[in-house]
Amino acid sequence: MKIRAAVEADLDTIHTLIADQSLNTVTRERWDSYLLTGAYRYDWSWVVEDDGRIITLAIWWGMEQFTHPFSIDGLYAVPGIDRVAVWGSLIRHALDTFPTDGEEPEYHIFLPNGWRDQPSVVASLEPRLAAAAAAGLSELTERLRYEWTPDFGLPARSARLRFEPADDEAFLDVFRRVIEGSLDAATARAVARVGVEGAAKEELEIYQSMPGERSWWRLAYNADGALVGFALPSANNGGPVVGYLGVLPEHRGHRYSDDLLAEITHLLVETGADRIRADTDLTNKPMAASFERLGYRNHAVRMVASYPVR
Repeated sequence: MKIRAAVEADLDTIHTLIADQSLNTVTRERWDSYLLTGAYRYDWSWVVEDDGRIITLAIWWGMEQFTHPFSIDGLYAVPGIDRVAVWGSLIRHALDTFPTDGEEPEYHIFLPNGWRDQPSVVASLEPRLAAAAAAGLSELTERLRYEWTPDFGLPARSARLRFEPADDEAFLDVFRRVIEGSLDAATARAVARVGVEGAAKEELEIYQSMPGERSWWRLAYNADGALVGFALPSANNGGPVVGYLGVLPEHRGHRYSDDLLAEITHLLVETGADRIRADTDLTNKPMAASFERLGYRNHAVRMVASYPVR
């Protein structure tokens, strides 16, 4: 068997394989569209050939301005092969091509709510997670996916905080401060890998590179003029997203996340957003409660397979 990057001559085979949707994010329309924008690329998609026949395919997604992808969007296989073994080798091969510094690659699998009670979903999920673990992506984080639309009602804007724009250095400082004690699993992994300073710089660079406008970012102050936290509306390839919000450790416990989320929602609606998406870890109960209070609806789950904290 031979592992290689996909090439344009593989297009018909790729179209045939991605017709099997299973738990994969990729559709033919998405593949064709993202191939044009650069979010998918032939050299970001790897195949396994056996006697000249493609038997498995892994499609990775990344932002157009990046030189390497960030996450697996789909794993495919022809019938009758050991999917765990071959997928594991395919993922490992791709991981070995990535830089060793910077944000680490992951595998994101999108699941319906109540997936544990759906045998067909579990049967499709298990070999994918086993292959990812065999390749080194053995840490699992379950994230709740939220969505806001105008039908859910626009939350009231904060009456106790004022919001101001600020320069990058101010946002870097607040990233440093809110990272301390964060309940977010990805943040904890970044801190373990590169420290608080490195994690703050990575977060800033990621949001600077996203399609959302930099001018949307706001710092939040209370009536005494003390900095409470920040609200960072943004957007990705799929449209407007909550992005990032954080409350400084000394101000936690007062539901300021509601104020920050309301401000983000208003800022995005003012830009024309009619759908806003967001994720939070299943274990981050305070943030999940904030989404629920402000009219966001949990509509699905994102399972993230990543490197364990090292």
